[in-house]
Amino acid sequence: MDRYRPLALLAAAALTLPGLTTLSSAARAADADLALPQPRTDSAGGTPIGGFENGLDNWTCTAGTTVNSPIRSGSSALQATPSGNDNARCAQTVTVRPDSQYTLSGHVRGAYVHLGASGTGTTDVSTWTQSAPAWQQLTTTFRTGPATTRVTIYTHGWYGTGAYHADDITLVGPGGDTAQPPAAPTGLRTGAVTASTVALSWSAVPGATSYAVYRDGAKVRTVTGTSATVGGLSPATAYGFQVAAVNEAGESARSATVTATTTPAPDGGGTDLPAHALVGYLHASFANGSGYTRLADVPESWDVIDLAFGEPTSVTSGDIRFERCPVTECPNVESDADFKAAIKAKQAAGKKVLISIGGQNGQVQLTTTAARDTFVTSVSKIIDEYGLDGLDIDFEGHSLSLNADDTDFKTPRTPVIVNLISALKTLKARYGDDFVLTMAPETFFVQLGHQYYGPGPWGGQDPRAGAYLPVIHALRDDLTLLHVQDYNSGPIMGLDNQYHSMGGADFHIAMTDMLLTGFPVAGDADNVFPPLRPDQIAIGMPASANAGNGHVPPAEVTKTLDCLTKNTDCGSYATHGTWPALRGLMTWSINWDRYGGWEFQRTFDGYFG
Repeated sequence: MDRYRPLALLAAAALTLPGLTTLSSAARAADADLALPQPRTDSAGGTPIGGFENGLDNWTCTAGTTVNSPIRSGSSALQATPSGNDNARCAQTVTVRPDSQYTLSGHVRGAYVHLGASGTGTTDVSTWTQSAPAWQQLTTTFRTGPATTRVTIYTHGWYGTGAYHADDITLVGPGGDTAQPPAAPTGLRTGAVTASTVALSWSAVPGATSYAVYRDGAKVRTVTGTSATVGGLSPATAYGFQVAAVNEAGESARSATVTATTTPAPDGGGTDLPAHALVGYLHASFANGSGYTRLADVPESWDVIDLAFGEPTSVTSGDIRFERCPVTECPNVESDADFKAAIKAKQAAGKKVLISIGGQNGQVQLTTTAARDTFVTSVSKIIDEYGLDGLDIDFEGHSLSLNADDTDFKTPRTPVIVNLISALKTLKARYGDDFVLTMAPETFFVQLGHQYYGPGPWGGQDPRAGAYLPVIHALRDDLTLLHVQDYNSGPIMGLDNQYHSMGGADFHIAMTDMLLTGFPVAGDADNVFPPLRPDQIAIGMPASANAGNGHVPPAEVTKTLDCLTKNTDCGSYATHGTWPALRGLMTWSINWDRYGGWEFQRTFDGYFG
């Protein structure tokens, strides 16, 4: 959270790598032109040749498009432009027959243009020309291996040498047999069942490349393995599940149905919070344009009050201090005695008062076990001195990042991650089951992990991407509330594989659906971050336009809650469940809401009563 102005977080788009759209060619008849995106007849004698009249159908290109000039025949040709780190490869995968002879041919223009085939099962082939100022034909041949049924043909240029063109690409030889969908899966069974999730597993099906999971007749997941956890379920509710096997030819019939009934919802998450809670940050150590608000003046609507902020003496010390706002900055600040009395009064009224650690200025990196132990000692001292109910982790900036060898959120290796998890578990054990633990990460550190996790396999990604996921996962049984900051964020890809941007209900719906459904990490369908319980989730929103980028008016807040708790007014985004037990809303901040006439509080009260 920013003390003074909205945080300019790196947009998710900054991490985007060149994307590929994969389209497969269907099987074709024997001795046919298999590379044919769309058939046409050349002027020389009626031979079917591969043009680009329908764009890049069946082709995958990193930097390609179709143009109307220059062309060799027809009305369109391929143009692809290499850059300093991209050779502008365009590829198509075709179905072939094993142990068969093929001829690959194409016409090209430009410098250093290559035409080749890979995955042949024998010797992959390539041919090229150093310079083709006019259309020049390239031809090569290969034989498929004894088990080869698919081959990839491709063109590419060379790095930074300028655009090349290709047209009339053909692969002539016997067509592959038309594939058939696999058999229906068997052995579908249920595993662990919670209030919001059901674990499923089934037997592998020969020839299947993935599996589609159905809940009550609607497809909810596609996975590559033989197990899945379906999230986003309502407590104490019966569901029917089926699974279908998938390959390039299509989807099998569905398996027999198995049923499971979710468990009842937990009561208050073990910390006697109300069923629907309003969470807010109170500027306790500083003032800004919103003005200082005394704790005793916070209205009764606020169920969890996060005192902002406890900050370290240095980034890596682990030594957290909580300094109350000085009179010179906050003329109306209450005395320490009145502040502590206000905490007790709030607690007597059933409210929770926490110390929030971090914020924009409070970078905390527990790089050593000594810093970890100092963190535990210093945070405990603050909690004990003020008689607080727990701790909020609001690590931002460069507090959390992942090392290059840290690739699995379930088994973290990075010291700042491992030490934070250890410190929080120690604090939870020290104070017991009633200790309130909340977290307020930004979307960059959570939902962005759906696409990117840490530095990535090539080391070029922001190492902070998804860095909160191992912390949340390790503490999920101890975590009272997760309220991701759905603001000051770049566009984030949701479970619908579409990018969602701040400013409306759609963003909050998509981001919250990810937490309640679970999501593949770094696009790996076999490495899914499991869903959290709805009673653990509060949606983070700015209280006003002054508080942060991404503020939405009350009507959009209501639309968000209607969609997630009632499955109404969802717009174009289809959620993966309905969660009437969603805990509530969080805002930055109570001070800014007071400055704005308590609009956010009134919206919450009007919705939940």
